[in-house]
Amino acid sequence: MLGSAEEAEDTVQDAYLRWSGADRAALVQPAAWLTRVVTNLCLNRLTSARATRERYTGTWLPEPVLTDGRGPLGAPGAGPLESAERHDDVSTAMLLLLERLTPAERAVYVLREAFGYPYRELAGVLDLGEANCRQ
Repeated sequence: MLGSAEEAEDTVQDAYLRWSGADRAALVQPAAWLTRVVTNLCLNRLTSARATRERYTGTWLPEPVLTDGRGPLGAPGAGPLESAERHDDVSTAMLLLLERLTPAERAVYVLREAFGYPYRELAGVLDLGEANCRQ
């Protein structure tokens, strides 16, 4: 969501600090609380990073996430060369998609597609309407 493994690690560290200082007995749903905290931290970083990125003169894409080396989408029967080419094409397309989304849209996309959050929960986490999250 942030475009950089380093930024993601920093965000997780910030979330951990908030978690360690939180009154856990008062939290009804710790997973929802953590999701909201991490998402808000990411949105804050994206908002501040966007201003920095607008001054950057080169092209920008989030760095690819390292995987276990298997072919994209399972790619059964594809040879190593075809798998590598398809993986590069899908990775680049995905990075371009994420780059064009606003921080809130990116948060909705990642939480929905990667973690399977329902739209109603996304609306609560991001303080958006359910219809906005669906769009």
